[in-house]
Amino acid sequence: MSEFLQQVINGLSLGAIYALIALGYTMVYGILRFINFAHSDVFMVGAFMGFYAGKILPHESMLGGIGALVFAMLVCAILGILIERFAYRPLREGSKLTVLITAIGVSLLLESGGQYLFGADPKSFPMMFPSKEFSLGGIAISSNQILVFVATAVLLVALQFIVLKTKIGTAMRAVSFNPQAASLVGINNDVVISFTFGIGSALAAVGGILYSSNYPSIDPYMGILPGLKAFVAAVLGGIGNIPGAAMGGILLGVIETFVNGSRYSTYTDAIAFTVLILILLFKPAGILGKLHVEKV
Repeated sequence: MSEFLQQVINGLSLGAIYALIALGYTMVYGILRFINFAHSDVFMVGAFMGFYAGKILPHESMLGGIGALVFAMLVCAILGILIERFAYRPLREGSKLTVLITAIGVSLLLESGGQYLFGADPKSFPMMFPSKEFSLGGIAISSNQILVFVATAVLLVALQFIVLKTKIGTAMRAVSFNPQAASLVGINNDVVISFTFGIGSALAAVGGILYSSNYPSIDPYMGILPGLKAFVAAVLGGIGNIPGAAMGGILLGVIETFVNGSRYSTYTDAIAFTVLILILLFKPAGILGKLHVEKV
């Protein structure tokens, strides 16, 4: 039983990080109906911003760790807004395929730019937060795992509050429902979309730092696999649905951790994408998603 609970804790920790990345995918999809494949590389930039901030700020200090988080969130929020402004906005009236190809191009640009700016060799991520290990009935829980749980819960509640209880959140829901009608009632669609990209990119930065704190080796291509799995999580929970993205991330993290602890550990990634295929076959809208019938 203790081994089972240990795997659950590890899976929840990994799944919470996937959830943070998946929220960015699902928010952009909810507004613009396309997948921002560059989002996984914003996650990578967030990790590197935390890496460089960690060289300046105090190590293993809660204040220094929070400072690094805030710095990475600001940089990635600005980066996300710039990507939307210069790469996606000019193509907004074009076909979805054009925007999708552009997103892949932006992703490759960030990866190549990361190699040039940060170097191609893997770097050891500094210890950002105080590290302690607790034992509860034979179950080991690290302070980093607790931080992941708390940060994800706080950010998810804050995001739900913004979307459901604030003026900008009402505007986001209006643009998601009908962008033309939203602009007719005085909503500035460009501001709402930029805000959505900024928030999603800031969440990716938090995910990048928390992921690197638990798996402390970073490189310019580190976002590819976590980003793909977060996309799987978003589809699993119901893309466009914020609680669904969180649920999908946690569920995928738990599944992956249990597979890693079994004799089928070499098939972990394959099983993650098999889950995506099964969901698309039997419940295309995801666990919490709803199918929308479109008139032809």
